[in-house]
Amino acid sequence: MRRLALIGLALAAASIDPSTAEETTMSATDHPYVGLWVTDDGHVRHALLPNGRYDEARGTRESAYRGRYEVTGTHIEYWDDTGFTADGDFVDANTLHHGGMVLRRRP
Repeated sequence: MRRLALIGLALAAASIDPSTAEETTMSATDHPYVGLWVTDDGHVRHALLPNGRYDEARGTRESAYRGRYEVTGTHIEYWDDTGFTADGDFVDANTLHHGGMVLRRRP
């Protein structure tokens, strides 16, 4: 239930139509990397949404970066809404290396 609440908050932050949130959340179980990823110090909080969008908070700045992402195998590519790109790699089911940072999956 907590995971659904976190995804619901991330969907709201990404301006997703709430009438489709339940349907979108249901598809999250099919994607192994959807969910919340956080640096050990909690400064960066990266939500990979089930609709192929992401929402990243940094420090006290919620939704500091938003955009779309695609995963191929264990590699992830990001396209921010402002135009810059980034990438990363999933080391295992609970560890993401992205932009020089190590993020860990949060339940």
